[in-house]
Amino acid sequence: MSTPQLVVHHDKELMAQAAAARLITKIVDAQASRGLASVVLTGGRNGNGLLAALAAAPARDAVDWSRLDLWWGDERFLPEGDPERNVTQAREALLDSVPVDPERVHAMPASDGPHGTDVEAAAVAYAEELARAAGPGNHGAVPPFDVLMLGVGPDTHVASLFPELPAVRETERTVVGVRGAPKPPPTRVTLTLPAIRAAREVWLLAAGEDKAQAAAIALSGAGEIQAPAAGARGRSRTLWLLDSAAASRLPRSLYPPASP
Repeated sequence: MSTPQLVVHHDKELMAQAAAARLITKIVDAQASRGLASVVLTGGRNGNGLLAALAAAPARDAVDWSRLDLWWGDERFLPEGDPERNVTQAREALLDSVPVDPERVHAMPASDGPHGTDVEAAAVAYAEELARAAGPGNHGAVPPFDVLMLGVGPDTHVASLFPELPAVRETERTVVGVRGAPKPPPTRVTLTLPAIRAAREVWLLAAGEDKAQAAAIALSGAGEIQAPAAGARGRSRTLWLLDSAAASRLPRSLYPPASP
């Protein structure tokens, strides 16, 4: 796994704009080299802020939206269209304003979908969808994600992998159901660390003073069971994108920016 690199921006608005520009470049490069690109989206204020900045960026038109596969790192197990679902928020922030191919928008199942309220069955179904998109040369039973984005919670959780809970201990399955999450809603579907680590690049987004302690813990050598963000690494690159508030408790030795 790659060693984390840091980029610290002045504030969350600049962080969102810079991250959006960085993502556009990655997508365009992947499409130029392989024809397709694959990105895993994240929710929360930082993930949605990035999507809104991407929607407002003139360079978004450089992306061939018809050749982009979109996945999610986790989802709140709520009915389709619920405003708290990550996919609902992503549609409002970006997807409704760009010509994405609906067949390439891989939303996680909703609680009123074909699996009903069986979150474990919903997780299995999403794992099977990932496996169908994976090729024989891929790393594990997931497609070759070019970029997998994760928000970092104040408790160091990423996706719906919370400290000490069973999901963060999973070593085999790519997707699991979560019950009893400490952050509402309690029932969720999430990628596991093995799925996350199959991505070429993992980007962790953290902005705001309430994320400062989490960033400091995750980047200080903490274990992934106690600090799930510490275990989120990409195969070729792990990039922490922070604003100055979220980076305020990091030692200055960690500050050198990553290469563009």
